[in-house]
Amino acid sequence: MSDKIKNYGWTVALAGTGINLALGVLYTWSVISKAIPAEWGWNEAQRALPYSVACIVFALVMVAAGRMQDKIGPRIVATLGGILTGLGFVIASASTSLVLFVIGFGILSGAGIGFGYASATPPAVKWFPSQRTGLIAGIVVAGFGLASVYAAPLARYLIGLYGVQTAMRIFGVGFLVVVVVLSQILRNPPQGYKPIAVAQAKGGQNPGIHSGRDYHWLDMMRTPQFYLLWFMFACGSGAGLMIIGKLAKIVELQSGSKAGFILVALLAIGNAGGRVIAGVLSDKIGRTTTMLIVFCAQAVLMFTLRLQTYLGLLVVYSMLIGFNYGACLSLFPSTTKDYFGIKNFGLNYGLVFTAWGVGGLVLPILSGRIFDATGSFNPAYLIAGFIMIAAAGLTFVTKAPKEEAVVRELKAAA
Repeated sequence: MSDKIKNYGWTVALAGTGINLALGVLYTWSVISKAIPAEWGWNEAQRALPYSVACIVFALVMVAAGRMQDKIGPRIVATLGGILTGLGFVIASASTSLVLFVIGFGILSGAGIGFGYASATPPAVKWFPSQRTGLIAGIVVAGFGLASVYAAPLARYLIGLYGVQTAMRIFGVGFLVVVVVLSQILRNPPQGYKPIAVAQAKGGQNPGIHSGRDYHWLDMMRTPQFYLLWFMFACGSGAGLMIIGKLAKIVELQSGSKAGFILVALLAIGNAGGRVIAGVLSDKIGRTTTMLIVFCAQAVLMFTLRLQTYLGLLVVYSMLIGFNYGACLSLFPSTTKDYFGIKNFGLNYGLVFTAWGVGGLVLPILSGRIFDATGSFNPAYLIAGFIMIAAAGLTFVTKAPKEEAVVRELKAAA
């Protein structure tokens, strides 16, 4: 095997990271929404609608996009994602109509982000041995988490210079070009390619337990592991997204500071770091052990967030909450690959990823309604904390299908 073939995996991984950095344009909506002129006549609910639709479409399209990239390869699907994302921004920029914004940003760009995101991780992890699945998945998805660090300030700058519609048009054209170009680099390993396993330290062992088979999506959905992973992912993503969506308001309420936008950027750094660090840690100590640590830490943060009134402590909390949320985005694709195999990974993870959409819809809406009724987010923090405790408890009964079968056989023999 030539060194060129062996090293191409890093090229694919970095291209996937770059695609996710571009597709993180989704995070510009908070800036765009705030900058929409009063004369457009949009109320707050209407300003939130294109983003809400984009998130739902993103999660749903991941299923179809995952299946497509399994069948026809990642390059074509990611290219389609870049075209749809760019086209959606351009269509939205052509009018002040809420309907066109929902169609453009919500449906087309949301679908494009789903196609691109679904195509970035699977080809990258196929080039590397199982001992590096967490690391590679973490690096690739870190791009999406890190995007708001540059996308939000860039959106603010462009809107200040040219206005909302021209800024959106610039984003649309720019990200269409970037994603389409990087998509041409994505490819699966050649037939018969087998990555060289990473040597384990003396006395050490790979904590990843693999099912030993490639599950069809119907077979996967017949296993209890699918539902356990789905529920835990919904809990982890919902708790994180609840805070991410309300962070600026939380900071203002609890500390009186208007600097919430700075904490949003710092949370994004924690988000990206969590994806990489948790991925590496899970390669060493196991997926569910890492989940247990992350869920317990997030529960503690949720239970004590209401007590924090100093801006400095809120900075620390926002970064740690972002870290734990980001960790889920590398732990669950890695675990899906470990449990259900690589052949149908795109579709299988797409189905697991619907948990992100449900969690991101339910908990933020619940927290908003609680605030409207009580004038405080404190009850929502407590609910999120108990949800994270429930997710942590499930890590003790969540095992790879093959491992579970072996345990049953040993008990039967005894």
